[in-house]
Amino acid sequence: MTIRLLRTLVAIADAKTFSAAADAVHVTHAAVSQQMQTLEADLGIALFNRRTRTPELTPAGHQLVARARKLIADYDNLVPSVLADGGLTGVVTLGALRTTLTGLTPRAMAVLKSRFPEIGLHIRPGLTGTLLAGIERRTIDAAVITKPHLMPVGVLFRELAHERMQLIATPGEEESDPIKLLKTRPYIRFDRNAVLGTLIDNWIVSKRIRVSEAMELDSPEAIASMVHANLGVSIVPSLAVKPHDNVPVKRLDLGPDAPTRVLGLAYREDLIKTKAVAELYDALRSVIESEREASG
Repeated sequence: MTIRLLRTLVAIADAKTFSAAADAVHVTHAAVSQQMQTLEADLGIALFNRRTRTPELTPAGHQLVARARKLIADYDNLVPSVLADGGLTGVVTLGALRTTLTGLTPRAMAVLKSRFPEIGLHIRPGLTGTLLAGIERRTIDAAVITKPHLMPVGVLFRELAHERMQLIATPGEEESDPIKLLKTRPYIRFDRNAVLGTLIDNWIVSKRIRVSEAMELDSPEAIASMVHANLGVSIVPSLAVKPHDNVPVKRLDLGPDAPTRVLGLAYREDLIKTKAVAELYDALRSVIESEREASG
């Protein structure tokens, strides 16, 4: 029996279904079912009545949920006490998407350092998959990522912003139909190894658009520069926090079904530097809110 299994059990009790609990703990429905079978086997008791359409907690299951809530609360309070300051005077290693390196990340880090001057910051740029691997290996404390379809077991995700995709073209482009531009202009693809690249590609496929690929890049600044030079069009996110020195390009909305990425902060469930990560999240949110108010 582990804290992770108890968290899943409590999530089921709160969400009422295995599917909703799976979303809450960021695993698949099958993984939730397997975890509960493991917990029942470990305890030697039935926790659910599976004869009903939706599995219901047995009396023993209800009692265990009540105990589990207290155990989880005690555990969550115990971990920060291992490091009295929660990591606010140590070094925090933050992974960051390249799309955030000229806007959100530096501004949020400035806010964090102004609040906690003694904290040390190491920034590691990378794609979502690479950053999540670093979190799992404990070489990165937390990372600003695009939410993937499934989060690794034991890694939590706190949402920061929703960023809609938009088409960008050279400033002098006369055509204003994004679909026509995608069909008739060279296409500069966002790195297909990135979660963001896959999100964009899936939308293009769903629209049955055949693009003429000119190049593939993983730097939003490089993409904007290529587009500005009239070397093609591209699809990029409308950033929640814009860089101060944006390359001038024509920006076109993709319509009501435009793909949207969910930007957030990921970190290990058992991370000791809980206070530092909480303050880091607050700094990121404050910058996003300030940007929203300024543009609103």
